[in-house]
Amino acid sequence: MELSMTLSTFALTRLPNTRTRVLNSTPRQVNSRAVWQPSLARRVLVTDTATVVLAVLLAQWVRFGRESHYAPVTAMYFTGYSVLLAGIWLGALSLYHARSAPILGRGIEEYRRVAAASFWTFGALAIVSLLTRAEIARGYLALAFPLGTCGLLAGRQLWRRQVRARRLAGDCQTSVLAIGDREAVAVLAGALMNDPGDGYVVIGAGIPGDADARGDVITIGDTVIPVLGDENDALDALGDNCPADTVALTDAEHFGCTGIQRLTWRLEASDVDLVVSPGLLDVAGARLAMAPVAGMPLLHVEKPQYRGAKRFQKKAFDFGFALAALIGTSPVFLLAALAIKLTSRGPVFYRAERIGLDGKPFTMIKFRSMVVDADARLEEYLSSNEIDGGVMFKMRQDPRVTSVGRVLRRYSIDELPQFLNVLKQDMSVVGPRPPLRREVETYNGDIRRKLLVKPGVTGLWQISGRSNLSWDKSVRLDLSYVDNWSMVTDLGIILKTITAVARGEGAY
Repeated sequence: MELSMTLSTFALTRLPNTRTRVLNSTPRQVNSRAVWQPSLARRVLVTDTATVVLAVLLAQWVRFGRESHYAPVTAMYFTGYSVLLAGIWLGALSLYHARSAPILGRGIEEYRRVAAASFWTFGALAIVSLLTRAEIARGYLALAFPLGTCGLLAGRQLWRRQVRARRLAGDCQTSVLAIGDREAVAVLAGALMNDPGDGYVVIGAGIPGDADARGDVITIGDTVIPVLGDENDALDALGDNCPADTVALTDAEHFGCTGIQRLTWRLEASDVDLVVSPGLLDVAGARLAMAPVAGMPLLHVEKPQYRGAKRFQKKAFDFGFALAALIGTSPVFLLAALAIKLTSRGPVFYRAERIGLDGKPFTMIKFRSMVVDADARLEEYLSSNEIDGGVMFKMRQDPRVTSVGRVLRRYSIDELPQFLNVLKQDMSVVGPRPPLRREVETYNGDIRRKLLVKPGVTGLWQISGRSNLSWDKSVRLDLSYVDNWSMVTDLGIILKTITAVARGEGAY
């Protein structure tokens, strides 16, 4: 209760609003990262400390009871041990840079570092106790570890929601000056500003070697980015004319090693960050490793993994999760089946062919959400298809959908029987969208990579717009998943799916 009150109090104390206006440019609201990031880091430190201290003290109280039951020396020993554990735990969070400015409020990487620091703390304690034969109460650690770890993750999630809400309101932004050729800047700006909740805003651009570009603009949707000239003009504009706190390079080749080093020195005095885009927008960080060779840092891109231990790990997770999901949702499962049977003619389940791993067909099972002859009537409505490309068919007000079916689709209840496909090993919990045969027949060489993994009950397409996605974006998301999947990514997608389904976003 004390922790929730602490978080609520800080949430009411709004992060500093430091809006300024870009001068001599298109009107745009930005604010200084140098103000809101340190403020956020301090608040996170307080909540981390409160969480860890409460976790160890609660574990001590539950495991050992009131101090009055023990001799004063013994009680002091318990308290001292709790203080030592809290200090080591907080130190591990610092060692893992769990409060590093670039990852605060960014999601999975932040959670990964918090979890890694917690596992390291308790793993180190276990090893020390084994080597020194120290008597450490296992029940105490068994309580402190999950309480503290879950509390830390919950606290970070609450702060992330707070920061995201502020970003959607135009605060807590990271303003970016992008330098590179026009096309690369447009791609980078589009990626950075795709989700306003990420908090990036590109406020200016520099085109290397093109001083005559001053006064031009780069348009991304409704956003107009002023071109400040070449790279020197853009860097000279930093400050009042371009209050960016981050410079993003899309073309490192133009600057070279020496040029980037000098640029780092130049930006150091003004506390402006420098980031370099490798141009690999669909390659996850887990596949990237920096390896110095002859004094030169080289970016190594690992090959996607589809076989071996990772595949076995995914298969074991799929079986366990699908079984738990079917058992946990069995009341909803039964109610949905009863509602379908009582309100419309036909079977409870809809069975249809889909193409799975390595292009092999299988029968996918869903709750029937349409009239019985829906497939036969598809030709009547092809002209009303709302998906670009004509390969997939989606229609917001599809008359073939039953009244119960609309509710089932809104909350993805119609997809619950697909966990039976997971148990049969036709599908995975997380993966690309299961395609129709007619879709697969249109695949070119690149898109066929989707068939290298099993289709999923959920996936990037499910948390990125669901039915609102265009064909091209759906394909790009599926290919990105195929190349970059990991168990951490799968867990993140599952958590985001729960949120998306609860809100009924993009479903019809």
